[in-house]
Amino acid sequence: MGRSADMYEIAHRVLALRTDPPRDVVVAIGVPYEEPTGEWSCPYRIDGLAGWEHERKVTGLDSLEAVELAMAMVRAALAGSHEAKEGLLTWDDEPAGQRAQTVYVSWDKLRNIAYIAMKHEVVPGEAVRQFVAEDIVLDYGDAGQLLGLELIDAERLLPAEMRI
Repeated sequence: MGRSADMYEIAHRVLALRTDPPRDVVVAIGVPYEEPTGEWSCPYRIDGLAGWEHERKVTGLDSLEAVELAMAMVRAALAGSHEAKEGLLTWDDEPAGQRAQTVYVSWDKLRNIAYIAMKHEVVPGEAVRQFVAEDIVLDYGDAGQLLGLELIDAERLLPAEMRI
């Protein structure tokens, strides 16, 4: 499964396709970029599912919306795939059954900053790499895993269902 040479990834995940023989499905989200129109596009790719062999992109008003739309498209494509409906598409390390989807949100209303963590506590120094796009900072751990994201303009960017 070759990856596109011209798409710089900000995130990827490997899922297992439980076929005989088993194979990987690799999901990648690329770096958003500004179009000549002023809109922003975000490339994405799903290698290993029939019909998704080519890089695609979605376009939004800003870079964050483009990333959000790319993630939504990937989720919809995976959930709607024949492989997922047959129960063949899973995370490599997950046990049979559903994987928890918990995130942890902290919101400093006075500074208008929110942090969405992918685990209960992110230890200082654990984030070894950051990617900044407009009003969002993505924190990554040493194994390339997404630890969390900081929303600089939380009043505008934090979804209503995450406001606590």
